Amino acid sequence: MLILPETILTPNFKEKNMKLYFMKDACSLSIRILINEMGLSCEYERVDYKTKMTDKGVEFKSINPKLSVPVLILDSGETLTENVAIQIYLSEHYPAATLIPAPPTFQRYQTLEWLSYITTDLHKSFVPFFAHNVPEEAKTGIFATILRNKFKLVNEHLATHKFLMGDDFTGPDAYLFVVSRWLGVTPCSIDQWPHLQRFMKDMQARPAVIRSLAEEDEKK
Repeated sequence: MLILPETILTPNFKEKNMKLYFMKDACSLSIRILINEMGLSCEYERVDYKTKMTDKGVEFKSINPKLSVPVLILDSGETLTENVAIQIYLSEHYPAATLIPAPPTFQRYQTLEWLSYITTDLHKSFVPFFAHNVPEEAKTGIFATILRNKFKLVNEHLATHKFLMGDDFTGPDAYLFVVSRWLGVTPCSIDQWPHLQRFMKDMQARPAVIRSLAEEDEKK
């Protein structure tokens, strides 16, 4: 069942003025998608890939010494980083969104299993393709083979599942959507994975995804 933003508003959610630091097309896009899925208010500030400066002229290192996104700043001023941690935080503070099922359901741990797989296996497998010091023969050879094997598993799973957890959208779907878009910088074509293609089309039709992509393209 699709939960629309207007149906999940709750007075129990404490965060009213969050801020997300992002890099365009990076994995921080998945958090923006979830925030839009939930209908939350959030300020966004872009970080430049090369200079590591924010649009407001702040050194990103002073915000996150790891120099990585996403970074979520809470009302309290506290900082939370890492995709999985932020997804768990949002799901536990905004339970009506069902991004990650609540404990003690086994589905919760299966959802976290997918989040972990996307983070440690899929996401990390793209690193060589963005590196300038990796030979092209390695990118088209061993690293492309590794990536194909990992996406083959995802494609097979999606043959019998609309989303990663079945009929309902959950947090890992946003993350999978984002990393799958990176296939364009690799020798691997999504055409070889028809079920992943169908998943991507379904995701691209979601209002929160449409809005998130448009927001990242805005010139500020």
